[in-house]
Amino acid sequence: MRKIDYIFIHCTASTQSATPQSLMQYFRNVRNWKAPGYHYVVSAGGQVTNLWPEAHIANGVRGYNAHALHVAWIGGIDRRGRAVDNRTAAQRRALEELIRSLRARFPLARVLGHRDISPDRNGNGIIDPWERIKECPCFDAIAEYGSL
Repeated sequence: MRKIDYIFIHCTASTQSATPQSLMQYFRNVRNWKAPGYHYVVSAGGQVTNLWPEAHIANGVRGYNAHALHVAWIGGIDRRGRAVDNRTAAQRRALEELIRSLRARFPLARVLGHRDISPDRNGNGIIDPWERIKECPCFDAIAEYGSL
C-alpha cells in the first residue's frame, strides 16, 4: 500500500442524479484519464462506491496524488451551475462514516477539501475565499471532518 498523507474531499460539480458509471465515463471519454479523479464517491442516497483501488493513484489533486486518497460526494452545483453545499443527510452520514474508516486506517493523514490546497497569495497563513482556485467540495472540510 502507498503512504497516505492526505484524504481529500471533493464534490463532483454535477447534479445529484449523476452516477458512478457516468463519472467513470467522463474521466475516460472527456478527460482522457486512465485513472478516475476519486477513489470513492457517495451518491445522494448515501451509497458509497469504490471507483479505484486505494493502492492505485487517482487524479484528484495535481501534485498530491501519490500520497492521497480522494473521496467525492455527488453534487455540488445548483440549477445555475454555481457551487453549493447540497449534500443530503444520507451523504453527510455516509461521508462521515467513510472518513472515520479511512482515518482509522491512516491516522496520520490530514483531511482537506480540494480548495484547501489553493495558494496563500497574501501570505497570511489562511486560504481566503478569494484565493481559492475552486470551491470544491463546497464546504469547509477541515472544520467538518479534520478532527475525525
